Amino acid sequence: MFTFSVTAVRAVLLRGRIDAFMNGGFRNPHYGLSPGKDEKPGIWLVGDEGVYILSNGKLAEGQSALIVYAEECDPKANPDYWHYKRQHFGSDDGIEFLDAVRLVALIAAVPAATHLTITTTDDSLSITTLRR
Repeated sequence: MFTFSVTAVRAVLLRGRIDAFMNGGFRNPHYGLSPGKDEKPGIWLVGDEGVYILSNGKLAEGQSALIVYAEECDPKANPDYWHYKRQHFGSDDGIEFLDAVRLVALIAAVPAATHLTITTTDDSLSITTLRR
């Protein structure tokens, strides 16, 4: 399970919309594997050096995306992040696209929610809200 504050998720979504407005739209949600298809707002859940989210808004050359690490899997905050990532995301790097419209609706449905949790299995991904 990976936990992100609702505030951080909103910040990544907002930054993605700003990047898209300033730089000509959204990057392909399939991470370039299907150019010109389904280019819509969202965020990527990335398993790499830790697990984090970033938007798919197009970036200007040399610009960096806003990255927010999962509370459990931040290399700077958790010395066991690699083991956690391997157990809950897998040992390989990977990317999953999360549609912005669905995320916004999920957050709006539970106004008291403070965090989103993302749970991955070998063949599914689920997102839930929680209040801390």
